[in-house]
Amino acid sequence: MMRLRIDLAYDGTDFHGWAAQPGLRTVEGVLTEWIAQVMRLAGPPHIVVAGRTDAGVHARGQVCHVDADLDGEGVAADLQRRLRRVLPADLVVRSVAPAPEGFDARFSAIWRRYCYRVVPSDTVPDPLLRRHIAPVAHHLDLEALNTAAAALTGLHDFAPFCKPRAGATTIRDLRELRAEQRDDGVVEIHLLADAFCHSMVRSVVGALTSVASGRRDLAWIKRVAAAPTRHGEVLVMPAHGLTLEEVGYPADDALAARARAARAVRTLEDA
Repeated sequence: MMRLRIDLAYDGTDFHGWAAQPGLRTVEGVLTEWIAQVMRLAGPPHIVVAGRTDAGVHARGQVCHVDADLDGEGVAADLQRRLRRVLPADLVVRSVAPAPEGFDARFSAIWRRYCYRVVPSDTVPDPLLRRHIAPVAHHLDLEALNTAAAALTGLHDFAPFCKPRAGATTIRDLRELRAEQRDDGVVEIHLLADAFCHSMVRSVVGALTSVASGRRDLAWIKRVAAAPTRHGEVLVMPAHGLTLEEVGYPADDALAARARAARAVRTLEDA
């Protein structure tokens, strides 16, 4: 049995998210269908992904792994070559390689980096970017946005910004949260954390833009962050402005230990 690491990128516009769903076009569904065909498997293989993206969310640096009952030199390179021939234009395999011992695409990861891109009301949008950048109907004060971002950075329970899932923790270490404006006026909001819970990025960005537009103040976002459950006043931003940019892993000799630690349900008392 060989474990293969697959790095891929996709335009999420025409995908109903990552996870395979009957009757819907998903990233996992398309990828496993073609892996099964080119590897002549009896059925779609089980794939483990670093982070399941929602419908409409894009990825430049997604990572997954697949276990295949294959062996021999050149298997990874052959799979990479074959997939590049057959996959649709909105799903690209960047590389396929034998995974190091202990590697798990999901649990071995030590951080994920996302970028949410918005175009403020005082910027003329580029129509060619409309599928990857979300408009906001206000001017954005970047100083106010970054000040609000500082209040959310660090190890916190992000339950106010997440859709709850049974048995899943909402405690996350948000190590980086900052905004900058490009020369074309697009505002990029960068987020890096050990992991993200469901809808967390889009909700955090929604809260930050509410402050940056002047509709809310810093005291408001601090009250929201202190709430014990999902907060009803937080705007969830559209999916198409969000891109998974990169997933980080430790050195090869630390992969297995990281995976074991990540499987444990964390509490704030563990910090």
